[in-house]
Amino acid sequence: MGVIITGTGHYVPERVLTNYDLEKMVDTSDEWITTRTGIKERRIASENESTSTLATKAARRALDSAGISPEEIDLILVATATPDMLFPSVSCLVQDQLGAVNAAAFDIEAACTGFIYALTIAQQFIITDFYSKILVIGAETLSKITDYTDRNTCVLFGDGAGAVVLEKGEEGKGILTADLGADGTGGKLLRLPAGGSLHPASIKTVEKRMHYTKMDGKEVFKFAARNMASSAIKSLNKVNMNVKDIDYLIPHQANIRIIENAAKRLHLEKEKIYVNIDKYGNMSSASIPVALDEAVKGHFIKKDDTIVLVGFGGGLTWGSIVIKW
Repeated sequence: MGVIITGTGHYVPERVLTNYDLEKMVDTSDEWITTRTGIKERRIASENESTSTLATKAARRALDSAGISPEEIDLILVATATPDMLFPSVSCLVQDQLGAVNAAAFDIEAACTGFIYALTIAQQFIITDFYSKILVIGAETLSKITDYTDRNTCVLFGDGAGAVVLEKGEEGKGILTADLGADGTGGKLLRLPAGGSLHPASIKTVEKRMHYTKMDGKEVFKFAARNMASSAIKSLNKVNMNVKDIDYLIPHQANIRIIENAAKRLHLEKEKIYVNIDKYGNMSSASIPVALDEAVKGHFIKKDDTIVLVGFGGGLTWGSIVIKW
């Protein structure tokens, strides 16, 4: 039995924050941001939008694409690092907003690798016949935890959501295998220090700006450069494939230099890599499903193509998935 993607969808907020807008906010420039990150603009959620509202809109589009109703969904899995609140989960909020009354629901948090982790978890439920129709969503409102006085991080992040529907399918089609990894010793390199049990919200944590993303950019770059390519190769090797078998690579959209570095290590032509970082910036767990939906709807991906999804994120985490479309 195969586990196939039968529907895709995404949603991004209407508000656009350009590099020229950021020039007025911090000491930076369009040229500096573009050459170092590849980002030209990013989408920003409004005050009335949250991770669950973005996720629900992406989910509706994925369900429409798959041609199924919310009532048919058995499980909703949401990957996010920016939940509406600590509990209830975003997935439960989405279940309510969709009217998916028959679905179980839970969130997972693996930062930017979250969507790959979630897809892998969902695959297991279907392979074991526990569930037959699963909605997997990657959604973030990173602007809510971005420090717009920190020029090193505020230029990077944006908001959005992407979703897919997984169902049973033909053997040898759909998700073929995956590689997941983590290195907790690097947790300090990318983190949100306060708001949890270690540093609960207080006047002190607010004054110290501990409720915003903190990142050691150079070290995260080195980590990503090592692990993106190696994880993709590990996944391919599991199914007796190699880089030459890749028809399309959809990487986490964090930095154009990281993507180019991974492509160089894989000896993969740029024509085989989907890039939309210029439009959206880093959307964490949403970046891969948004890119996947764009690639599918844009007819870049064709039937029987071999697709590799690969990402990395806080934790530190990494992962990749091989899909026969």
